[in-house]
Amino acid sequence: MGKVSRDKGKRGEREWAGFLRDHLNCPDACRGVQHAGGPDSPDVRGGIPGTHAEVKRCERLSLYPAMQQAIDDAGEAVPYVAHRRNGQEWLVLVRAEDLVELATLVYLQMASE
Repeated sequence: MGKVSRDKGKRGEREWAGFLRDHLNCPDACRGVQHAGGPDSPDVRGGIPGTHAEVKRCERLSLYPAMQQAIDDAGEAVPYVAHRRNGQEWLVLVRAEDLVELATLVYLQMASE
């Protein structure tokens, strides 16, 4: 991966952390420390407790590989993919089997003070 692509990925992680702070009551959300992937090095730290975000800031997303990366790195957390193209809004991809649990975790986070 080239420097331009890495930089875009870093910006995407910061943008998603900002979305979590601004819209989902996650004041501590920030870009994670990247080194090897997995539960100990998420793309975003301080997001919704019990979830693992795989952040993709690219024009063409391969859905299944992105979701598999989230699943592989999530450990016991609910995996999801946050994706945004240039000039577009953020989209979230989650497995149907995890949808109710993710919605519950988002609700609990929004209700916390």
